[in-house]
Amino acid sequence: MTGTEQPPSHANIIIQLESEEGNAAGPQLDVPQDVTPSQLETLLNGLQHNEERLSYSFFIHDQELAAELGTHLLKHQVSVEAVLRIVYQPQAVFKVRAVTRCTASLGGHAGASAVPSINTPREAVLSVNFSPDGNRVASGSGDTSVRLWDLHTQTPQFTCNGHASWVLVVAWSPDAAVVASGDHDGGLWLWEPATGKAMGQCKGHRKFITSIAWQPAHIELPSRRFCSGSKDTTIKVWDASTRRCLFTMSNHTQAITQVKWGGDGLIYSAGRDCSINVWAAADGRLLRSLTGHGHWVNTMSLSTDYVLRTGPFDHTGVAPDDIESRKQVAQQRYDAARHGLPERLATGSDDFTLFLWDPSNQKQPRARMTGHMQLVNQACLVPISRLF
Repeated sequence: MTGTEQPPSHANIIIQLESEEGNAAGPQLDVPQDVTPSQLETLLNGLQHNEERLSYSFFIHDQELAAELGTHLLKHQVSVEAVLRIVYQPQAVFKVRAVTRCTASLGGHAGASAVPSINTPREAVLSVNFSPDGNRVASGSGDTSVRLWDLHTQTPQFTCNGHASWVLVVAWSPDAAVVASGDHDGGLWLWEPATGKAMGQCKGHRKFITSIAWQPAHIELPSRRFCSGSKDTTIKVWDASTRRCLFTMSNHTQAITQVKWGGDGLIYSAGRDCSINVWAAADGRLLRSLTGHGHWVNTMSLSTDYVLRTGPFDHTGVAPDDIESRKQVAQQRYDAARHGLPERLATGSDDFTLFLWDPSNQKQPRARMTGHMQLVNQACLVPISRLF
């Protein structure tokens, strides 16, 4: 039998279920060709002695098994001369409880020049961002203020005033020590969450700020550098300690819609010129341009977004006390989120499509996904999963 020949339709197949790290789950199994992913999931739960059934996805040569095994092997011309390795990956388990009422309402943003009272007109909340430790929320509003909220008491801790225009973006540093905010006039402010006091202003953008991203914690702690994207078509990298612009990156011909600071030393920017640019975070060199979208690129999501945002903090909001241990934990969490693969990037556009990229290695998209009947405003890759 040649390397791509399939066994007779009545023959069984010898398989070995393995984790992504190459650890075998039980012995080799003799299974029929019509075995389904659901049946493999049942087998694996039995081999793992799981008290509660867990969900898994299965991959053969990086191709997900979505049909009967024999059908998949025939479609992808997979050889069965040797034992067939099937890699399993646990899926995120979401237990959803029906929401029947609002648990809390955080009120406080008011008119730009008014003293808040029961009769004060409210202004729109334009940006909200959770702290990496999950204890606080920062919000930016049309009333030109940034508010810091305590999630445990559901009350405002500080009101940060300094912006002269609508606050469009707020972003926490991954060590939860600084909040950066950007406004409609192009102003950037830095705030100290512990006191609510202004740490200073970063001046340089000529038009409104559309996005802010901090350097990941596993690269540098305490957090010092962050980047900002603006309608003025530029991306600027700043030193938070001095509030000085370190360098400016400019290749887009229209407004920047979003920036991301990846964990592999790359900065990604999307714009209304339909392109996604990949930059070297160390010096701002343009490494490659990713093209394919036919209209504005509205949103980007990295496969590592969750751990880049939360840095050294685990799901309970706990992190080590010393800086080096925090960096090590942040690195471990980042490595675990990658699953041994490069960072993946998902983008959504006004052209009704989504693209999946391997931006550190190639310009061509890994996949183009269609189905939406209107523009795509938001895309998000699910943590510890291959879905978004």
